[in-house]
Amino acid sequence: MRLGLALGYWGRGPDPGHLPLAQEAERLGYDSVWTAEAWGSDAFTPLTWLAAHTSRIRLGTAVAQMAARTPTATAMHALTLDHLSGGRMMLGLGLSGPQVVEGWYGRAFPASPLTATREYVDTIRQVLAREAPVEVDGRFHPLPYRGADAVGIGKALKPITHPLRSTLPVLLGAEGPRNIAQTTRIADGWLPLYWSPMRTGVYARSLAGLPPGFMVAPMARAKVCDDVAEGLLPVKAMLGFYIGGMGHAARNFHADLMARMGFEEEARRVQELFLAGRKEEAVLAVPDAFADEISLVGPRERIAERLELWRAGPVTDLLVTAPDPRTLRVLAELNG
Repeated sequence: MRLGLALGYWGRGPDPGHLPLAQEAERLGYDSVWTAEAWGSDAFTPLTWLAAHTSRIRLGTAVAQMAARTPTATAMHALTLDHLSGGRMMLGLGLSGPQVVEGWYGRAFPASPLTATREYVDTIRQVLAREAPVEVDGRFHPLPYRGADAVGIGKALKPITHPLRSTLPVLLGAEGPRNIAQTTRIADGWLPLYWSPMRTGVYARSLAGLPPGFMVAPMARAKVCDDVAEGLLPVKAMLGFYIGGMGHAARNFHADLMARMGFEEEARRVQELFLAGRKEEAVLAVPDAFADEISLVGPRERIAERLELWRAGPVTDLLVTAPDPRTLRVLAELNG
């Protein structure tokens, strides 16, 4: 199992600790470092900064929002950064939900998310292959564009720049069972939002028949500390925000996922409290058991024991959100 460092997205501004953490992760032998975006900082610019100050560690977006760019624009970002980093780029993509897609990016949330995702990935594959002008007879991402408002002279094009690699890895952040199953067929890897090594059966059907080399790369908060309950508070805060605030009351993919993992009543309670403006109560209502299952928190010996559970399943890459060099070092030592 490889280790990666997940830096996420910025809050109020750039975190001055991100670059030293990424450099320390590279020194410790971590395989990858990942950035993200939602409706603030973008994913590609910080990753370019990290690329300029590292030499070996692979660089991934976990995740770049599909609604933020056309698939050809995303492919341009990826092939450019792949060139600048010497072939270290990995492209992680996510569809997000209706509130973000329509509220921030100003686009209609696709009526068929699986179809929209397939078209998006197909377009990127064509750009990176550079075998012919890119053409997609698609419902959501047609190329050339031939909509009712088109001028009608759009031309299929090949990228001017030759991609460094036609095999640049494409990973998808998928949550629903059908979406995960499709991911195993059209992508090079899967970026689970929550992963419990104690509940892998939740994904058994979706992950049946994984192709060779397919990456399963969940993110997990990691913290070496003496007080487990205190160490879990950032995990619960994240879960409270995602389950309560990252989606509509009637359509929240994160809450639905927690429910499928056996915590339906608790997920609905967290959502209810958060949407009522009782955010602190929502965070406290997140079950310690769930937060603990999807993270690696506690003394070194406890983390060592729980890490074996992660290594025993289909996970190929563990992407840790670790706030300090000590935790990075301990995980590197334990992972051997």
